Amino acid sequence: MQIKNGVVSNTEQIFSPNYDDRPTGTQIDLLVVHCISLPPKEWGTQWIEALFQNRLNPNQHPYFAEIYQLKVSAHLLIERSGLIKQFVNLESRAWHAGQSIFDNKTACNDFSIGIELNGFPTKPYTAAQYKSLSQLSRAIMEHYPGITPDRITGHEFIAPGRKPDPGPSFDWDRFHKELEVI
Repeated sequence: MQIKNGVVSNTEQIFSPNYDDRPTGTQIDLLVVHCISLPPKEWGTQWIEALFQNRLNPNQHPYFAEIYQLKVSAHLLIERSGLIKQFVNLESRAWHAGQSIFDNKTACNDFSIGIELNGFPTKPYTAAQYKSLSQLSRAIMEHYPGITPDRITGHEFIAPGRKPDPGPSFDWDRFHKELEVI
């Protein structure tokens, strides 16, 4: 897996309009792990792509009526199968973290890369997802040396009380061990 001009090789490229430029001179030095499922606790749907592309139909599910107007994205999504999809160029600012703080710096979207796992905070993630996340994280760390293992965090830790993901079912020890093996 390689990164060139902000594009990750061997990923499905899907355009999201929900991004903008990072502030001038910003060093990308944080990786944020999230989880998402639409509707909640359901996988294998096309709704995440629709949300990230502003095409979510509020009539398709009652939950969608609450969120269809959100303008959100992540740089990357890892499906349950391990398939990686890229929505936003890594050099651009995706809209994934919202109001957030890490290491006393606010507005984490400015200096971070966001990876969504297709899942739910209280449901186990798949072995394929851990493998893809580890490989992807290693490639990102090689390309952006400011991102070190201690600068990989969960959404729940940069937005405490506001966001619960990736949640208690995400095995940070397993992830860090797999990250070291690569």
